Amino acid sequence: MFTKRRLATLGLAIAGAAGFKLLHLPLPFLFGPMAACLIAALAGANLQGLGQVSVAARTILGVAVGASITPEVLARVPQMMATVALIPLYVALIGLIGVPFFRKMGFDPVTSWYAAMPGGLQDMVIFGTEAGGNARALSLIHATRVLVIVSLAPVILTTLYGVKLTGAIGAPMLSLPVAELVLMAIAAVVGWKGGERLGLFGASILGPMIVTAALSLAGLIHARPPAEAIVTAQLFIGLSIGVHYVGVTWGELRRVVASGIAFVLILAALAAGFTEVITLTGLAHPVEAFLAFAPGGQAEMTVLSLVAGADLGFVVLHHLTRIVLVILGAPIAARLMRVRTRPED
Repeated sequence: MFTKRRLATLGLAIAGAAGFKLLHLPLPFLFGPMAACLIAALAGANLQGLGQVSVAARTILGVAVGASITPEVLARVPQMMATVALIPLYVALIGLIGVPFFRKMGFDPVTSWYAAMPGGLQDMVIFGTEAGGNARALSLIHATRVLVIVSLAPVILTTLYGVKLTGAIGAPMLSLPVAELVLMAIAAVVGWKGGERLGLFGASILGPMIVTAALSLAGLIHARPPAEAIVTAQLFIGLSIGVHYVGVTWGELRRVVASGIAFVLILAALAAGFTEVITLTGLAHPVEAFLAFAPGGQAEMTVLSLVAGADLGFVVLHHLTRIVLVILGAPIAARLMRVRTRPED
């Protein structure tokens, strides 16, 4: 499993985290590995992702979210429905803006459609490829969306909203009851593998989240995963973002990645507009509204919510709604609108 390339990639990620930590830079265990692997990939280094190990690390975030689902959080779900109801409008506007944008950038109809959809990276690449789109372009565009949002969000949170990204991500491992740690580990594995067997999208996060939420509501789990586990998850997430750029050419940087950066700036402006409306109408606090509508990946937004001390239940509910809506709706809408690759493209 751990080839020389994977060990070298892991070592580079750890070095990046250590460097960011020594320089007292924000989110060192997320941004350090991401920056180190991104720079190395763009420099032509032959990096390799860690496969199932990185997927397993995401289960930690699923457990963290599930542990945050308490009876008090469930009681507040009806209050969240007003902002959740804005998600379909948000997704529709993204599509109306994004598809013509990518067509103008020279991408074929299928690639443009799935490049514009703000769903999960893997899901959009798989759906788009099966429909005849450009898998490499889709992978780079969605990786760029996640990279830019993850990079911009902390800056916006600290400068615009005055948030200190020093929230308690979890208690030290030695301070937590052994029985609860065991239950968390079981929930992570059972939820992940059980979710995969059931064909659950995002099984590595949603499966553990569902199982842990059940344990939390039953009063068997009272804490999030230990800080050491959350830090590990951050490291693997940062590594996986950077590794997506392995083998990228200057032509791809000029056309595909540049298009992805331009589009994500449009998305950021759109998300800012929704955040302002929600804040002014008093439907949610600014930080929660911003994180709930920032079009990043579910795992990355979970990490940012943890370190920002935001309402994790509120943020995750909105991202789940967006991802479910896109995953279920995008392929159906594509067929209804007869989106297909043209020979001349």
